[in-house]
Amino acid sequence: MNIDDLIKLAQLLQPSAKEEKVIKIDNFLIGKKVIIRTYSAGVHYGELSDKEGAEVILKNARRLWSWKTANGGISLSEIANSGLHKDSKVCAKVEAIWLEAIEIIPCTEEAIESIEVKNEYEA
Repeated sequence: MNIDDLIKLAQLLQPSAKEEKVIKIDNFLIGKKVIIRTYSAGVHYGELSDKEGAEVILKNARRLWSWKTANGGISLSEIANSGLHKDSKVCAKVEAIWLEAIEIIPCTEEAIESIEVKNEYEA
C-alpha cells in the first residue's frame, strides 16, 4: 500500500462534517432547561436529558397548559425569554417524560424562575 492509498483510507474512516454536525445538534442543549413544543402532546418545560432525532426525554417536566408571557405576549419564544404571566396555568411536575419535539427553546434564568415557582394549577 502506498502513501496515496493510506491517505484515501484515512479520509474514508474520518466522520463527515455532516455527521459531526448531527452529533452537535442532538446534544447542544442537554442539561439545559427548555420549553418543548410537540405535535400533539402540548407544551412542556423541563431539563433536557436525552435527545435522538425528534425524540426527547425531559426530567422534572411540567406541562404548560395555558400561558401568557410576563410581558403580555403569547409566543413560546417570549416565555423562554421573559417568563410566564401570573394568569398562566402550569401542571404538576413529573419525574420524566418522553416526547416528540418539533421545537426546543432554551430558557433564560428569568423564565426558569417564573415557571419553577408557579403553583400547580387546580381546577
